Amino acid sequence: MQELPMIDAGPEDSASCRCDGGQPKNFARPCLLLLLAEARAHGYELLDRLRPFGFEVNDPAGIYKTLRQMEQDRLVSSQWELSKRGPARRVYSLTSDGRDLLEAWARTLEQNREILGRFLERFGELDAGPREARSAAWPHIGTLGRLP
Repeated sequence: MQELPMIDAGPEDSASCRCDGGQPKNFARPCLLLLLAEARAHGYELLDRLRPFGFEVNDPAGIYKTLRQMEQDRLVSSQWELSKRGPARRVYSLTSDGRDLLEAWARTLEQNREILGRFLERFGELDAGPREARSAAWPHIGTLGRLP
């Protein structure tokens, strides 16, 4: 049984912010599951498709390690595919167990979105001065509420 995600602190997004920020713990895993639910893919393609989720992967070894672990956990499967323009590549596909975990992640992220929405709504109701003053003090706050 896979452990469900929890919000985990990550690196600071801004030098002016003392909050930890970050993505949910192990967020690359559900992103990879989602990408593979959309279409089977090889590792470098997955690296490129992770960027819209906030990942700037400078070292692909971490993603390949995650994919290998996910394969050991039977969340993904892989097979070698001959390429017309170079060496054979390992192509990954989602398994039924991977689909089940993806659905669990989606439910958990939806619950987290609701909690974050309540937080941001209450934050917006604070009488801490004009909104412009808050925006200048915390420029990244406006982007937190823009969840899909």
